[in-house]
Amino acid sequence: MACVVECAPVTSTFTGPVIKNTVVPNGFPLPATSYVLDPLKGAFDLGSMIRYLDHSDAYGGAEWGHPSDNIGAILPIADWLSRTGEIPLKMRDVLEAIIKAYEIQGVFQAKNAFNKLGIDHVLLVKVASTAVVSKLFGLTRQQANAAVSQAFVDGHPLRIYRQSPNTSPRKGWAAGDACMRAVHLVFMTKSGQPGFPTALTAPKWGFYDALFRGQQFVLPRPFTSSVIETVFFKLYAAEGHGISAVEAAVTLSKLLEGRLDEIESLQIRTQQAAMIIIDKRGPLYNAADRDHCMRYMIAVTLLKGDWPDVQDYEDASPYASSADVEALRQKITMEEDLEMTKDYHDPKTGKVASGLTVTMKDGSASGEVLVERPVGHPWREDTIELVAQKFVRLTSSLLKEPRTVWERIMSDSFEQEDVKDWVDLFSLKES
Repeated sequence: MACVVECAPVTSTFTGPVIKNTVVPNGFPLPATSYVLDPLKGAFDLGSMIRYLDHSDAYGGAEWGHPSDNIGAILPIADWLSRTGEIPLKMRDVLEAIIKAYEIQGVFQAKNAFNKLGIDHVLLVKVASTAVVSKLFGLTRQQANAAVSQAFVDGHPLRIYRQSPNTSPRKGWAAGDACMRAVHLVFMTKSGQPGFPTALTAPKWGFYDALFRGQQFVLPRPFTSSVIETVFFKLYAAEGHGISAVEAAVTLSKLLEGRLDEIESLQIRTQQAAMIIIDKRGPLYNAADRDHCMRYMIAVTLLKGDWPDVQDYEDASPYASSADVEALRQKITMEEDLEMTKDYHDPKTGKVASGLTVTMKDGSASGEVLVERPVGHPWREDTIELVAQKFVRLTSSLLKEPRTVWERIMSDSFEQEDVKDWVDLFSLKES
């Protein structure tokens, strides 16, 4: 929810009702705004606000993604069902749906690389959200199967908007779009639309043959609750596979203060995922382009002497047109370390490692600054408190006592709160 508050101003160009000034009876109050929306637009807007600049959470595997995307579908539907009185829901129901959606998306991500086929990972948001929203709606098992089959045969976005030279702001609202599609497909199923018994396996026309090169999904473990227990928290505005390098750059910035012009080169040793997603040279055309560039993130961090903020990626940021940023970008090289890639894919190691080494013009070199489990990692002891601090920082302009609200979230009684009362806490009232 904290990311929603931070990103509301940035996403303001497309949030709100499709028809201006429309207020939906018993609609979903979009957090950090005064909009009251229908369930579909509410899912799109909340999903986009949660996801903007990937600033919420992350989970790795053969595929990578952000399980919190699913909250964009879950919370508006739970709130709408509660306000209409159709199915009064408690926060326990929301938490259960979140746990299940995380698990569905995460288990699918573990061994199935949709990115290698050019398909964007928000396919899994659509599938997971369709499944859990079906449950919130009270659909039968047969209806839920039909809805999920609709999600699999639905058109799936290409990954093109996350990759150079086409990286664009769409990567920030793709998850919102997947949430909206999931909600719509559940509504369609509830209205009586049938599903497709062989959506995956039909020869030639099914998902496996048409889009997955004849392969079948590999699900390496049963669905439990392991994903939400081991998810990586995005505490700073930096692409997930680059956070370890940015943390190393924060350390280096203290050692290089006042000496950046003496740098001859900076070498980054990292995992394959970072090489695929954020190894980018040449012009950067927008915020989405910049936050998916390892060299830009490192350069800004060294110049700033601190973690980058959301604003540092925007066109209006002084860094976006900085000659100093470009000069540093030109001095940075990246290479894959096979051991880091192996460890990245091994859940037993829990590593998302990067190492930075600086060579100065006089020939001297720093020792490598290596970060294997960066800030926000589930195994780090400081993670939960840092998440709390992020929540307090980003909601302080919206909530009177954000720390008290955080403690309320963490209490046993939170499960029994009414969904609509919780959502109302984060709503702006019309003046």
